[in-house]
Amino acid sequence: MKFVLTLLICTSVGNQCLPPYQNPTIYNDAYDCMIDGYTMSLNKIEELGRQDVNEQQIYIKFGCNPYAEETT
Repeated sequence: MKFVLTLLICTSVGNQCLPPYQNPTIYNDAYDCMIDGYTMSLNKIEELGRQDVNEQQIYIKFGCNPYAEETT
């Protein structure tokens, strides 16, 4: 089974989330997808910076969902 990674960046201030971001990579297994999910989440938090994360109470949720291949 293949997987797709989707990240959701949210703020506790006002309970708002940006539109979901779907990583274009298709993963061969859940393990690789999860590793990338944690890595990408950490990188994004570091990119946003301490001040914005603390002020906006930003958090990231992600999921590795089964990839439904299109058949035509």
